Amino acid sequence: MNKIINESEQQTVRRKCLFVANTIKLHIKLFHLPYLKWFQEQGWEVHVAAREDADIPYCDKIYNISIQGSPFKWKNISAYRQLKAIMEQEKYDIIHGHTPMGGVLARLCGKKFRKSGTKMIYTAHGFYYYKGAPLINWLLYYPVEKWLSKHTDALTTMNQEDYQIAALKMKAKNLYYVPGVGLDTDKFSKPIIDRNTKRNELGIPLDANVIISVGELRKRKNHQVAIRAISRMKSDNLYYVICGQGDLKNYLEKMCIKLKVENRVIFLGFRTDTVDLLHMSDIFLFPSLQEGLPVALMEAMAAGLPCVVSRIRGNIDLIEHDKGGFPCKVNKIDEYIDAVKKFLENDDLRYKMGEYNKKAVNKFNLSNVMNEMLKIYELYTQDNTLLLVRE
Repeated sequence: MNKIINESEQQTVRRKCLFVANTIKLHIKLFHLPYLKWFQEQGWEVHVAAREDADIPYCDKIYNISIQGSPFKWKNISAYRQLKAIMEQEKYDIIHGHTPMGGVLARLCGKKFRKSGTKMIYTAHGFYYYKGAPLINWLLYYPVEKWLSKHTDALTTMNQEDYQIAALKMKAKNLYYVPGVGLDTDKFSKPIIDRNTKRNELGIPLDANVIISVGELRKRKNHQVAIRAISRMKSDNLYYVICGQGDLKNYLEKMCIKLKVENRVIFLGFRTDTVDLLHMSDIFLFPSLQEGLPVALMEAMAAGLPCVVSRIRGNIDLIEHDKGGFPCKVNKIDEYIDAVKKFLENDDLRYKMGEYNKKAVNKFNLSNVMNEMLKIYELYTQDNTLLLVRE
């Protein structure tokens, strides 16, 4: 039950918001700190519920709950119970769900609280159902998202394909397009270490052609297609650098040995010097099977690299054909080879498309994205001088 409190009592009340996501380190800390900070600056009490126990700036309470990325993990049942108990205890004014399972659990647990005035926001970082997705994805995930959309006050999408699907099929009270999570483009415009120094550090010849990919070593990143393409380009002076870690590392390393490119494919693991590595390279290669709106690709654009990418949702929101690079059919190795060769044979083309990407990525700059997201938050945080206290 709600009651209106008077002005003298208002100063002791802080409205509360909760951010829910799969992980802290790989999601909350990477993408949402500016928004946590904004809420605190507006006088809100900010809470986070996600897997991992880690410190977060601009956060009043952190709940380490066992959210798993896969919906088939039993720990998600425990996470549901934990999250619902937290919501019962804290009585939030706004709940913002991120990541597929974070969004599902936030809305499942938060349904009843909307009746008391809690506003539910969900950001789709990439629906699991998309053009070309396996049929099982549509059978499993689409009905769940459609049902949960009825319990969503604001649904935000970050690529045009997801927006169109949501506009036609979802039942959220309000639908918004926000271009990504925001990128500090200035950070990627200039390297800290110069190109030659970085190449020497990695043992790469200064006159070599270097292709780079950034992404976890997982199936959906499709690194094996890139490796096969490199193996068919018979050049001792062509190097392929992969930044990322994951459970396919051994498999990919064995593939390189089998294809006799182990000396030209370099696995760097997780890196904190991505800016320098991008500026050391000539071409960005991104053959993913599935993306929402990939930050790694935006970083490459901000660094001024021409890009060869898979023709999928998210990638085609960023890379314009024949302007910033070449989108290719997902598993058509010949298309990747032809696109890379065009860049290797034409320095002017590489430069021209790299410069185009530097300008095009500004649309996805953090300041622009924050402006769009804050417009949405402001719609759901308006006070009108009276606060409601739930009993």
